[in-house]
Amino acid sequence: PRVPQGHKLRLIQGEARHDKMVAGCRTALLLVAHLALAVSFSTLPASRVSLNKRDAAVSPRAPRALSSLSMAMERISRRQLGSLGGTAAAGVLWVPGMPKPASAEAAAAVTPLVEFGKIGGEMDCAKVLTGMWQLSGGHGYRPDKARTVRAMKDQVEAGFTTFDLAEHYGPAETITALFRKQHPELWEKSQFFTKWVPMPGDMSRKVVQAAIDERLEKMGTERLDLLQIHWWDYGSKGQYLEALGHMQDMVTEGKIRHLALTNFDTENLKAIKDAGIKVVSNQVQYSVLDQRPAALMAPYCEKNDVKILAYGTMLGGFLSDKYVGKALDENDFDTVSKRKYYNMIRSWGDWEQFQSLLGEMKGVADKHGVSVSNVATRWVVDQPAVAGAIVGARLGMAGKDHAPENLKVFGLKLDDEDRARIASVTGKSKDLIAKIGDCGAEYRG
Repeated sequence: PRVPQGHKLRLIQGEARHDKMVAGCRTALLLVAHLALAVSFSTLPASRVSLNKRDAAVSPRAPRALSSLSMAMERISRRQLGSLGGTAAAGVLWVPGMPKPASAEAAAAVTPLVEFGKIGGEMDCAKVLTGMWQLSGGHGYRPDKARTVRAMKDQVEAGFTTFDLAEHYGPAETITALFRKQHPELWEKSQFFTKWVPMPGDMSRKVVQAAIDERLEKMGTERLDLLQIHWWDYGSKGQYLEALGHMQDMVTEGKIRHLALTNFDTENLKAIKDAGIKVVSNQVQYSVLDQRPAALMAPYCEKNDVKILAYGTMLGGFLSDKYVGKALDENDFDTVSKRKYYNMIRSWGDWEQFQSLLGEMKGVADKHGVSVSNVATRWVVDQPAVAGAIVGARLGMAGKDHAPENLKVFGLKLDDEDRARIASVTGKSKDLIAKIGDCGAEYRG
């Protein structure tokens, strides 16, 4: 909100000043305090300040066109907020001069903040990533570049700054370049995780560099935030190790910020780490239904400073209120994702058992005033070694803006009773490691 014209504001100096306040953040803190006082003194209904941005300073490369208020919101952190007497709880920020919620229900009604973790020790990663696989087709719409860019803008402004894409996700890479061109200040604070999925064969420096240069050119960037490699055949281990070796050199050269994997199993992840390759994450399927990563992958990742990026968290939409108590019909297989994840449900159990799981999750969701999808996502985000859950989005499709719904994940805290209700069903399912194999085995026959 802007400060109404004509208001005369006076900032009341607090008696106690935080001795360790970072000098560069003082201006930001004062601006936020001014904003709080302006709202509380105005004739408009009092509201809270929601800072949906991550707790990091704006990059020095960000355009100067950002307003002082916007800069303030970018620079403030929860610790710094405390120096003004403010608080941060359950993903909500409160500053002095603004009314505190009268009840837990009132607090829950305030839009929570996107939570962030770190990958590679220093790179921000939203705990809910925006997945761009739907741009590849087979999801009931034809992506329009202009509308997709506008949808990406909305995602970032809502706090969802991390996107997962790949060379084979239709126009996803080129759209990120268009996003940078149209919204450089938003691009600057975002993270784009792409993938390279080569067929086994020649992995000379020339071949690998050509693939990386193509990613850079398509995405319109000088450095890839995260490059994830998928490999189809573990029998050609020497080739993927050679490719990863060249890519690690490119990390040193500045073409790649961090190197990662997708759909590797624990044995081959260990082989890569033992070879001295510094991979920072592995993207694998992980959901309340498919808990294979908990057996081998997550324990290894925790011990070896590797993060898990989880996909399939909502089983293509099956883990949602829409399917509670529903009998399946042909319209329920209208996307590639649903057809894929229905096969996973059949491997795990059957539709009747899945309905039992949905019933328990619906009970948990109703208890917290959220959706089944929120519960499914929060459950995954809370798992050891998980940096974030990838939630696919049909960016630019009318009526498919799920950012407000996904924000509710960050106001949700599952308790032991909630987890026990979910486990009461999942504990009776088939052993997916015995039936399918470790993470990624479903892609290797």
